[in-house]
Amino acid sequence: MSVIEGRHLDHIPDDEWHGRVWRQGPFWFLGNFQPFTLALAFFGPVVGLNGLWTSIAGVAGILFGAMFMAAHAAQGPALGLPQMIQSRAQFGYSGVVVPVTATTLTFVGFNVVTLVIIKQGLFDVFHWNTVAVAIAVTVIAAALAIYGHDWIHKVVLGVFWVSLPLWILVTWGIIFGHAGGTGPLTGGFNAVGFFAMFTVAASYNITYAPCVSDYSRYLARDTPRRHITTAVFLGAVGSPIWLIPLGAWMATRLRVTDALSGINAAGNATLWHLGTALALVAVAALVAAMGIAAYSGMLSIVTIMDSFRPVRSGSTVRVATIVSLAVVWFVVGLACTNATTVLNDWLIVMLYLLAPWTSVNLIDFYFVRHGRFAITDLFTPTGIYGRWGIRGLSAYLLGIAVEIPFMLIPNVYQSPGATWLGGVDISWLIGLVIAGTVYFLSTRHLDLAGEARAIARSDAALLRAEASL
Repeated sequence: MSVIEGRHLDHIPDDEWHGRVWRQGPFWFLGNFQPFTLALAFFGPVVGLNGLWTSIAGVAGILFGAMFMAAHAAQGPALGLPQMIQSRAQFGYSGVVVPVTATTLTFVGFNVVTLVIIKQGLFDVFHWNTVAVAIAVTVIAAALAIYGHDWIHKVVLGVFWVSLPLWILVTWGIIFGHAGGTGPLTGGFNAVGFFAMFTVAASYNITYAPCVSDYSRYLARDTPRRHITTAVFLGAVGSPIWLIPLGAWMATRLRVTDALSGINAAGNATLWHLGTALALVAVAALVAAMGIAAYSGMLSIVTIMDSFRPVRSGSTVRVATIVSLAVVWFVVGLACTNATTVLNDWLIVMLYLLAPWTSVNLIDFYFVRHGRFAITDLFTPTGIYGRWGIRGLSAYLLGIAVEIPFMLIPNVYQSPGATWLGGVDISWLIGLVIAGTVYFLSTRHLDLAGEARAIARSDAALLRAEASL
């Protein structure tokens, strides 16, 4: 492969398989091993929880969300495709634009929030100019996304190994009382706050679901599903289980409202300039995570474009798309200042949009088509999946519709259902269950025999294409 990745929506041929399953663990560990994860825990005290209950609710939510996220990882090796192209099997060649629009907002929103965390954090800690920081971070993240899959993996693993010992030292300082934090304990337990914290944490990993297979699609097709899902699950939960309790401690004992400020204060109290070093390394981890979101955002945008007019692979469309996305997240991120508010509201809204999609997609892959797809038919509106996947679209939109009577967005919208439940938001769980159930029932009379013939034709066409290269 060239230095800049040459593929985007394409099927990955056998001779380009590379990578190791075990690397998926550190990759997704680092994806959550940064101040964004600490900032999740700052929500707990806001809704009246103490540090212990913030940690319990946060960890429970992370574990729940990671089950769905990790399940998508097996789709990468099995199909050799980006996540949202595979979703054409459920939603149709053009119909996929509906859920892909939601995933695009997810990736842009992630980078907006991350940019706010970085620029405000570095201003609070080092008094660095927020505009200059925003420009530098945006340029680096965009460049990483432009270079693509392999470079993202290399940078993420490099930052992982550099940051790991620093986090160990800070954690040691907190556990043994060297990091300060002697403020009085506040908060307690309440069911509404607990479930709100659970929801925010669950959405954190579920929002990664639309891009997991983007980073596993170069693995060999015969990669065991259990191996890849286990690696991704352990990586995705390992760092939040570690950092959410640290964030809860910072919020309740250090009384900080900014993750980088908490890292700097706790680290420097533990060891001379440890906090300063870790704050800078943590920013590098955040920038790497922005590169991940920008890359998958590019794939989502190109998927939308390709649904109306075929898009050829190449660096031109990649660069133009990523630069356009970078301009959007830079402008919006520069205008926002309150990272905690932006983070929580964004995560909740994205969960409303993504829970029905992940349910439909996973039901189709594991229980309807059992991982077997006619790959060439995903690239034509006249294939077996059609232009509009009525079953998938109906289930997805119904899943969102049934959420509305139970939604709760703090200070924005409280539904009658949420009021009746005392402020507990279960809307996304209802949407997840209803969307998956409706889709499964609607596919009971699917012509799987006809699809088997199409799959055989597709496999033969892919073999001929690879032989001609």
